[in-house]
Amino acid sequence: PVTAPRRVRLDSRFWLVTAAAVAAMAATAALGRWQLDRASQKEALHSAIDTRMHLPPLNADAFGQLVASGSGDALHRRVALRGHWVARNTVFLDNRQMLGRQGFIVVTPLQLEHSPVVVLVQRGWVPRNFQDRTALPPVATPEGPVELSGRTAAPPARLLELEGGHRAEGSSRIRQNLDLDAFRSETGLPLADVSVLQTDAESDGLLRQWPQARAGVEKNYGYAFQWFGLCSLIAILYVWFQLVRRFIRPRTATS
Repeated sequence: PVTAPRRVRLDSRFWLVTAAAVAAMAATAALGRWQLDRASQKEALHSAIDTRMHLPPLNADAFGQLVASGSGDALHRRVALRGHWVARNTVFLDNRQMLGRQGFIVVTPLQLEHSPVVVLVQRGWVPRNFQDRTALPPVATPEGPVELSGRTAAPPARLLELEGGHRAEGSSRIRQNLDLDAFRSETGLPLADVSVLQTDAESDGLLRQWPQARAGVEKNYGYAFQWFGLCSLIAILYVWFQLVRRFIRPRTATS
């Protein structure tokens, strides 16, 4: 017996599988490259944040001037502020976690000394009363001048809420979210576009274990590896089932 080349007929099924494999490989490879681009962007952002965090702290005057200028350089800076709490406008942001526990983030506007600027200060976290969900935890708010240290950040992150939930803003000191523009209109305060995470030693019953700024690039690299791995798997399966088994595997013929 001798081996003879196998005649292969390229039918429509072969071309359909080929087109699907090429499309799938192109899509997964593109998704892998996108994840690598995201990782690169996050690394650049993390580097910029790290550079700003090592700059000298801004005092109230410098911070007020930077905010008034509308510059984006006010974000991710350490600050040492002096001013007065606007205690009547304190709000408690609900369903916020710290160290794996549910509670409130206490937010109070701070009127900067010798400046028209008012900044929202995320003062810390307190546990909530689960037996009485309308009960506010006792939080001491000094009436006189206060000094605090912190780092600037974006306004408090919004959580998912039911449609129409924003209409309750302003009706209670307990809120799911805090819309900055709406809070400006509600309070009449000239609030800055940034907030401050207070980083002083824990006091007034407030916990201040804020999450550190992280790029999270390891997740993007992990996703990129998965997408490129899937792309390679599709290529291997295509080559084996559509090429090796179809064109190369010999068949035995009688002479």
